[in-house]
Amino acid sequence: MRRADRLFRLVQLLRARRFATGEQIAGELGVSKRTVYRDVADLQGSGVPIKGEAGVGYRLERGYELAPLIFTSDELAGLVLGARIVAAWGDPDLGAAVASAMTKVEAVLPEALRPLVLETPLFAPGMPRASAMAGEVALLRRAISERRLVHFRYGREDGTESERDVRPLGLYFWGRKWTLAAWCELRTDYRTFRPDRMRDVEVLATPFDPGDGISLAGFLAKHDPTDVESWEWRQRDPPRVHDDGSAPTPDRSE
Repeated sequence: MRRADRLFRLVQLLRARRFATGEQIAGELGVSKRTVYRDVADLQGSGVPIKGEAGVGYRLERGYELAPLIFTSDELAGLVLGARIVAAWGDPDLGAAVASAMTKVEAVLPEALRPLVLETPLFAPGMPRASAMAGEVALLRRAISERRLVHFRYGREDGTESERDVRPLGLYFWGRKWTLAAWCELRTDYRTFRPDRMRDVEVLATPFDPGDGISLAGFLAKHDPTDVESWEWRQRDPPRVHDDGSAPTPDRSE
């Protein structure tokens, strides 16, 4: 559970009860009593009127309400569009998470703003390949979070295939394609790979140490993923431009 979610739940728990001990709160939230004591102290320091002390218990002053979320119509439109893009192009778990988040936002919005969530006329329809890529993206996202090596077969545009073990560092979404920023164990260098060209993706049990200097920051220090012209992998011929004027999706695999 994220710390922000835990603090929100702690306040809601105290609103529902007249009194709660640190042990009771810890049991409800699935954390240690020390974490509860620290969270309560932080909430008190931010102005939440929680009375009590460690080892005794806590209560929330009557009448305290969390401030309602106030957004402008453009801010809400941005949130809704972002959620729809994730739902269309992200993996199922991420799509479910963003849908849950928007439900929470809608629940605490002032009544006058709630219709804007449903009526925002901005959409992000997916494509058939989007759902097919979602499985690979979900595995890669998990590997990044758990800092584990990933093994896969990779097909270049010219049909050449190779097997790779990589350290997954970050995922970039380019509108219709994803790319994975990674450290390639075969090439001993930073590379990018497109999930739609990966086959037999497997998250290995082998962890990697983020403290050995290989990191997303190191990748970004060498390469700007948004500057297609700067990539060493570019072909001698100028990159082709799509009919809509957009540049091709970067792919620095070899």
